[in-house]
Amino acid sequence: MTTLREYLDSAGCEPALSDLIVLISAQAAPIRDAFISNQSYAGTENSSGEEQAALDVWSDEHITKILEDSGLVKELASEEKPDILKFPGATENYAVVMDPLDGSSLIQVNLCVGTIVGIYDNGDALSKGEDLRAAMYMLYGPMTVLTITVGKGVFTFAMDETGEYRMLDGPVKMPEGKIYGSGGLNKDWTEKHRNFIESIEKEGGKLRYSGSFVADFHQILKYGGVYCYPATIDNNTGKLRLAFEANPIGFIAKQAGGAISDGHTSLLEIKPEKPHHKTPIYVGSSGLIKRLEEIYRE
Repeated sequence: MTTLREYLDSAGCEPALSDLIVLISAQAAPIRDAFISNQSYAGTENSSGEEQAALDVWSDEHITKILEDSGLVKELASEEKPDILKFPGATENYAVVMDPLDGSSLIQVNLCVGTIVGIYDNGDALSKGEDLRAAMYMLYGPMTVLTITVGKGVFTFAMDETGEYRMLDGPVKMPEGKIYGSGGLNKDWTEKHRNFIESIEKEGGKLRYSGSFVADFHQILKYGGVYCYPATIDNNTGKLRLAFEANPIGFIAKQAGGAISDGHTSLLEIKPEKPHHKTPIYVGSSGLIKRLEEIYRE
């Protein structure tokens, strides 16, 4: 079975980018090992005012140190930090955006969580999603799975008992499916969002929503459908972050034939105004995203 390094070489990745991707993907093992000893909450909040799990903090500090020491990364933007970190000693011009542990509220109940990463080669962590050089996520489920694109389709790998990633599938194509999940309280949904969800339900759509964005998206990637965290009646910015969550996942979705939108336009075309720029998110099968935008235009 093709290893991650072999795939990156065959995809024509420059050596420094391959080294960076392999380095980040290798951190899945120590993060997974840290689950048992980091089950509690840290008693702190991140820059969005959300309570941090101990493993949020541990994963953020661990990956940050690894990337700083690597000399490969010029800028780093993390969901767990208020500001962009700059590493003046870097010898390469890569910028990394990351959610070190998405879905951390599920750790104590042993449900699937993950790490989301985007890589730019222009040294600017606040670039548009369409300018990403690579995007990836590690999913900590029954298997440790890496899903990645370097702009040439989407491929999935699983970590074996030696710590080596071996290809499971690819190029992955997102089908037109009927799975859906939506954040926000039903009573707070806007009329247009409600109309969109009802249109899916009328066609036999199946609700799948765990509270882990990356885990829910992985189902959408496999089976088709849509993940939503919409604007609500009282909050037109949504909850999720453009830089750390929407852009890497949206880049993967587009490479698999899907799409991502705020209801009006592709999120990949929007430049983040600040590290914690929030946005409504709809990501999934291209047909459903087209229908969504039609409903919002009405």
